[in-house]
Amino acid sequence: MNFPLLFFLFTILSFNLYAQNDSRLLTSFSEFVSALDKGKSITAIFHYGKCKLLIDSVEQKSPEVKGGMKIDEFEYFPANSIRNPVTYLAFSKTVLINHSRHGYVWNYVKCRVYENRKVEINARYVDPKSWDTLMNETFLGELSTSFEDRGVYLYLD
Repeated sequence: MNFPLLFFLFTILSFNLYAQNDSRLLTSFSEFVSALDKGKSITAIFHYGKCKLLIDSVEQKSPEVKGGMKIDEFEYFPANSIRNPVTYLAFSKTVLINHSRHGYVWNYVKCRVYENRKVEINARYVDPKSWDTLMNETFLGELSTSFEDRGVYLYLD
């Protein structure tokens, strides 16, 4: 067997596998905060069907829908800093979309990740003219691991 050729092929294959999977799953609050403190780029992916859905404080069946966003801006709130009993980190994004029933709306998504790995995602459609809220849904999930799909994945890009 030609060992230099085998070594070369193994090296190329390993590099290709690494290049295809260059994101790392963050599974703890401390990893998440540390990465943001270092200016790292993180993408949040939401598996809404794995979360509990609340509409007007009433639990509903969650849709089997997925969404995601880059975390560009965030705020960190230590416990008791704003009358909050638990430390959390918040981020949000607003995007103009064309909805099939409502037409053009602002799609606003706010997310809070708590130090106990719980996650709250609030999604709203807001009318761009009247500023009325046309839809308001809250999803409750947790940070996922490699072994458990808890609804929320945070990837270090």
